[in-house]
Amino acid sequence: MDSIYIFIIVGGIAAGFVQGLSGFAFGMTAMSFWAWGMDPVIAASLAVFGALTGQIIAAFTVKRGFDWRLLLPFFVGGAIGIPIGVLLLPQLNMDMFKAMLGGILIVWCPSMLFVSRFPKLKPQGPVADGTIGLIGGVMSGFGGFAGIVPTLWCTLQGMAKDKQRVIIQNFNLGALIFTMLAYLYKGIITASMLPYFAVLVPAMLIPSLLGARLYHRISDVAFRRLVLSLLTLSGIALLSSSLPKLLA
Repeated sequence: MDSIYIFIIVGGIAAGFVQGLSGFAFGMTAMSFWAWGMDPVIAASLAVFGALTGQIIAAFTVKRGFDWRLLLPFFVGGAIGIPIGVLLLPQLNMDMFKAMLGGILIVWCPSMLFVSRFPKLKPQGPVADGTIGLIGGVMSGFGGFAGIVPTLWCTLQGMAKDKQRVIIQNFNLGALIFTMLAYLYKGIITASMLPYFAVLVPAMLIPSLLGARLYHRISDVAFRRLVLSLLTLSGIALLSSSLPKLLA
């Protein structure tokens, strides 16, 4: 078997489970495997496709609500940010981006994880939510990283896991649909990638279902710790995969 398919399968299994459990982080988890041996544009395309597939699976397996007033600012911001991210992708130094993102996650998330009583932000209003959506949209265009900043934003406000899931899962689904359409329109996704997509779907299917099943069994406190731990591990993986290339 070609080594690229091994990368796809292993990354898809891990990322599928993480996304099924947390509602986000497919791209970060998958990239921690794929960044070692895949072309950045192919990896970004697979990350968007896999994350979108996982969100579609979750739509049928994880009960969630839908609140237009809560979600609209995020959607508007995301709609503005996604084209920006797609346009920047071909010029993006992916290793530099991953190193910066990984460094932020490694510093910020453990601080929140180990401080027993961190100050919670009060709701900041639709403009702030829209700005977070815009950043998430740009990062979605970079390769399916839509959920990172919105998840941190929700965690900072101390949201219950179900309310957080409403925002993250619905925002991710919308952002990833538009990102996939933009990738197709710009020709970033090509027919040569179809065999990779065909391998990825069965690799991530069962892990996604197992992760979604486990989600229903954990408390709000455990969910917050899980999210911050996953973000920290993703930061470590992103930084470790990018620094050797930057320092070479």
